This record gives sequence, structure tokens and C-alpha cells, in this order.
Amino acid sequence: MYSATSWKDFAVLDTGDGEKLERWGDIILRRPDPQTIWPKRNPALWERADARYFRSERGGGEWKFTRRLPEQWTLSYRDLRFKVHPTGFKHTGLFPEQAVNWDWMSGIVSARTARHESTAVLNLFAYTGGATMACAKAGATVCHVDAAKGMTQWARENAQLCKLPETSVRWIVDDCLKFVRREIKRGNKYDGIVMDPPSYGRGPGGEVWKLEDCAFDLVNEAAQLLSDHPAFFLFNGYTTGLQPAVLKNLLDFAVCSRFGGHAEAEEVCLPAQAGGVLPCGASGRWTP
Repeated sequence: MYSATSWKDFAVLDTGDGEKLERWGDIILRRPDPQTIWPKRNPALWERADARYFRSERGGGEWKFTRRLPEQWTLSYRDLRFKVHPTGFKHTGLFPEQAVNWDWMSGIVSARTARHESTAVLNLFAYTGGATMACAKAGATVCHVDAAKGMTQWARENAQLCKLPETSVRWIVDDCLKFVRREIKRGNKYDGIVMDPPSYGRGPGGEVWKLEDCAFDLVNEAAQLLSDHPAFFLFNGYTTGLQPAVLKNLLDFAVCSRFGGHAEAEEVCLPAQAGGVLPCGASGRWTP
């Protein structure tokens, strides 16, 4: 499995009984997680939570605070900095488990940069830009695409925190699949592609789609944008049905069939200080 073990500003303290307890800087948050079906290992730890998220039977939920928290604060990971805060939909604006993929991508980009090779990266479903920051810091130029204007603005703020040059990122607010199809027609190419699609979404007409129904089309069409000398392709899946073997098969069909190379896929996890690991989906990786 791919495990993000290099965090200092973030830690999973304990998991169990359908929840996870995490330290974000010096703030401790308690959030639901349906995969943690085992008992809590250290129940006393949970009383230290500064805020707890409760799901609503009507959908969504709300935070209950035990002390006043700042409206937002900053986390550091290596030379990256990110703005975080509790949102109304449980998230904080950052998926810490993805640090293991940030390291992987930045290592590839840094090696190309050292050889004086340019690297153009397409980040689809880019959210608040964790992968964007990692690749740009390593020397890539990044096209950052997300359909949510608010998330793109959040990513711009993260870019300022990371002190990225304005020319290193191109910001696009658009439907990702539509953008990919337009880029194919334009003949544009990228050396690296990363996509982090949600499990569920809505199409341009408001129709609901499930990732399992369109995952192959997403990967297959995006693969057409890889350059003649590509560096990597990363597909992240948080959907239960998209097991690592499924992601590897997608990359084999869509990418290896065109470029050769090697595809692999593993679960992504975070170590928990009280013991065990927190499962966080899966990632499929391709390299030439």
C-alpha cells in the first residue's frame, strides 16, 4: 500500500466506531469515516477533540465546537503550505493521504527539471491544488482544472502561500471531461496527468453520474493528451467499487496500450498513532 508517513503538521491519532480523530496543526478534529468498523483503541484521546462533525439524517451535517477555532489556519508539508478550515461538508480543504502521491510526482518532475527537461502537467478535478502545488514547486507548469469556482480560488490562495510564480499555473474553471475533449481537438499535450474525480457528480444538465460508470472514458480520453515523451499518469479513486486491481486494469487498457510502460495500483492509507492504518481509497500509477 501507499502510505503517507512524512507528515509533521498532521496526524491520525486514532480510528474506530465509524470515526477518525486527527490533529491538524494544534487543532484536533473528530470526523465520521464509515470504513473504521473496529473499536477505538484509545477512547480517552477522543475527549481532546476541539470540534466534531455530526451527520444529518437529511444529508450533510454540522460541526460542534468545544472551543473557538480560527476561521482558517495553515499546514506545512515539506516546502508546501496549505490553507485549511472545517467546511459544511465535513472536509477541511486538504486530503493528507495524497502526500504520498505528491512526493512521487514531485520526484519525477524534479528529476526531469535537473535534466533540463520541461514538464507540463494536467491536474483534473484539482480541488484546492495539492498536486498542483507539489508539481509546480518541483518545476512543472500546471494546468489546474476544476468545475468549482470556490475551490479554484482556494487553490489560488494555496499557490500564494507556496510562493509559486504566477506563470507556473494556468487556472481553469470548467467541466473536466469537456475540457479534455476540447484539448484533444486543439492538439494540446501534457507530460503528466493526474485526476482525482469524486465518487459522485453532476453533469452540465444537472444529471447525476457515478464514477464507476464513466471512469474508463475519463482515463481513456485523458490519455490521448499525453505527450510523445510522457512522465506519469495518476488516477485516484475513493469509490469502494474501484479497487486497486480495477485502477490497474484501467491504466493497462488506456495508457499501457498506447505507450507501453508500467502500471501499478495500491491502497492509499495514513498511519494511526494509536495503531493500525486509516484506509483512504486507492491510487493507480503509470510510468513509461
